[in-house]
Amino acid sequence: MSTSYFDEIIEKRRSNRKFDANVEVPNEVIQKSLERSILSPNSSNMQLWEFYWIQTPSLKEQFTALCLGQNAARTAKQLVVFVTRGDLWKQRANWNLARVKETIQGEPDKMQKRGLDYYSKLMPLAYRSDMFGFFTFVRRTISFFMGLNKPFFRLGGKADQRITVHKSCALAAQTFMLSIAAEGFESCPMEGFDSNRVKKILNLPAGAEINMIIAVGKATPEGIWGARNRVPYNEVVFVK
Repeated sequence: MSTSYFDEIIEKRRSNRKFDANVEVPNEVIQKSLERSILSPNSSNMQLWEFYWIQTPSLKEQFTALCLGQNAARTAKQLVVFVTRGDLWKQRANWNLARVKETIQGEPDKMQKRGLDYYSKLMPLAYRSDMFGFFTFVRRTISFFMGLNKPFFRLGGKADQRITVHKSCALAAQTFMLSIAAEGFESCPMEGFDSNRVKKILNLPAGAEINMIIAVGKATPEGIWGARNRVPYNEVVFVK
């Protein structure tokens, strides 16, 4: 891909809030974009995300109400719900641990030992929690003393874990939207929705959280609400 083509995709991607009713978005476009999303960078390769592709017509109709009647949801030809699954940390850590073990023939080398320790010891330390906050206390104590004399990753509580998994999921959502733009369609990420009802209708467990819902379709001029105004480069970029 040339730099100019990537620039074209970046410029093309706009949040469009009203899609063309006469243009369908092929399922192949969504599948390909979700496959690309799975390749997104994420924290420790834990992949604590799930993507719910809403295809059932009656369910798509319900999502219009769940997204508070937004035009983007009402006119979308495709909808995808991006979900964080911090509660699956143990399952995903074990999955990664198994991948490391598959590479070992005989005695593990230095990198393999690091991988084994990473997923069998560090990930449980980073993600394990309890109702009394004991593990949070342990993490913060370790961080405090280890960070007294040298830089150290500051392990915290559930709020820190939530931030981590939401960042990873948002990276996947961005990959999805750029892919949609590259395929010749448009998207609109939505934060305005009833998260409780979305979780209920998707039958998600308590530990799951809705990161965003993305509507996809063919753009219309009315779907663009104005110029793409951005704060100037020199007000957000600082060279030190």
